[in-house]
Amino acid sequence: MAGQEVTFDEVAAAATSLQNDGERVTIEAVSDLLGGAAPASVHQHLTAWRASGAKPAEVATPELPEALLDALGGWARQFAVDSGAGSQDALAQSQRDVEELLAQVASLMAARDEALATLEERGESIARLTAELRDARNVATDALVGKAKDRLAIDGKDNQLADLRAQIERNVAASAAESDARLSAEMELVGAVTARDNFAAEIKELRAQLDAAQAERRGARA
Repeated sequence: MAGQEVTFDEVAAAATSLQNDGERVTIEAVSDLLGGAAPASVHQHLTAWRASGAKPAEVATPELPEALLDALGGWARQFAVDSGAGSQDALAQSQRDVEELLAQVASLMAARDEALATLEERGESIARLTAELRDARNVATDALVGKAKDRLAIDGKDNQLADLRAQIERNVAASAAESDARLSAEMELVGAVTARDNFAAEIKELRAQLDAAQAERRGARA
């Protein structure tokens, strides 16, 4: 069978036999057991056999001396004590860390409550200022409306005064024209009276002259 191909069953049987004998299961051992089978073929089937869950060879459990066991037991107990002390220190440190975290949380909660209180106060201040601003706007609006009404009333009175002034000016102009006409008529009347008086004086003088001439004529006849 030297250098020949072998089957999986042959390799598996040889490997199991070596394992039961307490020997190492290797390619060389299986190949020798099969009469020098081809190592490549043995390797392929041996890998499949190992993958199929072959049990390793049983190894004898060593027995330790009692003194060594006692020493190991003491060491284990001391290690447990030391480990416990470390765990207790770690636990205490953890408790301190937790207490510190709780203190930080309490501080943060207090800061949050203070911030909320401040925010509430600012909200009340904003609401109060908003109400005051609204009232101020209403007062300003009422004042502007009142001023506008007063202005309209003043404008109305100004219009009335303008109309009255125009009427007075018209009346004054009419009165002045009438006065001028009357004065002109009076002046004309004065001129007429003066002319009449002048005519009367001239007539009187002419009558006197006529009377004198008649008297002279009568004297001449006598």
